[in-house]
Amino acid sequence: MVWELQLDIDATGREPVYGRIARAVAADIARGRLRPGERLPGTRRLAESLGVHRNTVLSAFRELDAEGWVEAREGSGTYVAEDMPLRPAVPFAAKTTGDRSPAPGFAMEMPPPARLLSLAAAGRPSEFVLAGGLPDLRLLPAELLARAYRRGVRRAGRRLLAYGDPRGEPRLREALARMLSATRGLAVDPEDVIVTRGSQMGMFLASRLLIRPGDRVAVEGFGYEPAWATLRAAGAELVPIPVDTDGIDVAAVRAAADEAPLRAVYLTPHHQYPTTAVLSASRRVALLELAATRRIAVLEDDYDNEFHYEGRPILPLASADPGGVVVYLGTFSKVLAPGLRLGWLVARPDVVEGVARLRAIVDRQGDRAVEHAVAELLEDGEVVRHVRRMRRTYQRRRDALSDALEDAFGDRLSFDRPRGGMNLWARAHDVDVDRWRDRCEAAGVRFATGGTFAFDRRPVPFVRLGFAPHDPAELRAAVARMRRALPRS
Repeated sequence: MVWELQLDIDATGREPVYGRIARAVAADIARGRLRPGERLPGTRRLAESLGVHRNTVLSAFRELDAEGWVEAREGSGTYVAEDMPLRPAVPFAAKTTGDRSPAPGFAMEMPPPARLLSLAAAGRPSEFVLAGGLPDLRLLPAELLARAYRRGVRRAGRRLLAYGDPRGEPRLREALARMLSATRGLAVDPEDVIVTRGSQMGMFLASRLLIRPGDRVAVEGFGYEPAWATLRAAGAELVPIPVDTDGIDVAAVRAAADEAPLRAVYLTPHHQYPTTAVLSASRRVALLELAATRRIAVLEDDYDNEFHYEGRPILPLASADPGGVVVYLGTFSKVLAPGLRLGWLVARPDVVEGVARLRAIVDRQGDRAVEHAVAELLEDGEVVRHVRRMRRTYQRRRDALSDALEDAFGDRLSFDRPRGGMNLWARAHDVDVDRWRDRCEAAGVRFATGGTFAFDRRPVPFVRLGFAPHDPAELRAAVARMRRALPRS
């Protein structure tokens, strides 16, 4: 299929029409609009679009062929010559105007580059990627998802491929409300839920709705930098709060609020990111009371709630929120796959309505067919069964990694086996962890060190190791490489 080619022919030029056509095509080839090997439209079609006789276009093509710009292939058509001389890449503006300045012709404030902490997507590929938060996509029930997708498109294709509700597919919101009620203790209706393209979109939309430039927002001193970047983009002044084995220090949050009003607090209370600490019961109560009294929004990021291995699962802050201060964010990235880009935001209906209005501006709606398919898997119990399988699998992998680390490093590495989540937070003793990380990367093992997550970027002697993406044998092999790469001093 060849698109209709629009050419800018100089209507005032004195050169014959066929020459002007040839010059326009040659200019488009030179500036990279028409690429080597690209097929040009047939002479009849191009003549019709230009409003000239076909012989005029034939003459133009003959001239281009003679000059080496194009080549005619018998029975196939006319193509841009493959052996065009290579030219350096030209900025978009130069392709359009001939001006080789790479800067736009207007003022612009460039946002800071996004630091995506998924090590699987950074740098050269490694054999073992112990990046926290990555599920094992080899275990995804892909065929079940594909069948549900095909069924949805086949049975309701016209409806699913049309515009829909910016809050998300009603069937998925209904299924999510039931899931969150059963597993998170949230008394929610579908009207309290909006489906987003991952929790990061939910965070972005909530920030834009709640934060005004100059507002102070408390965040965990060790935490999730993409969320910090989102809050900063909304104009927030971030206030780092210490984190210990009981989670965020709520007394420090109160002290920050006494110093100057806080608009919001962002935290990961279930398995604190990255330390895996669980926010203690007393701090949960204190934080909700403080937020209700001071009218502070609580942005609760519950990114891997499904994976809890010991004791009873801890319910979210949102399940005990009489003041209506919590905005609850979740995702299917850990349960199913990050590439599906499915998350949710739960809040009071007026907050959901505000978020939906913002979402309609920036994204209009999500992928209705994917949302319909995941709703079917939730309704059929497939997601529940998959979560149970993954919980058992990841617990075995947690234990395999823990055992291997203890055998390999002894007292050089200290950690508590996390009660849940997909990662292990370990303190290294008398080890330059950044140097160790670099040596491990050269040996084919990638992980993050503590300074990656510190608000002030200071080096700290911790490493974060994800156990979910690899089976026990792979984890043992990765630890063996880590041991060989350990600096001697």
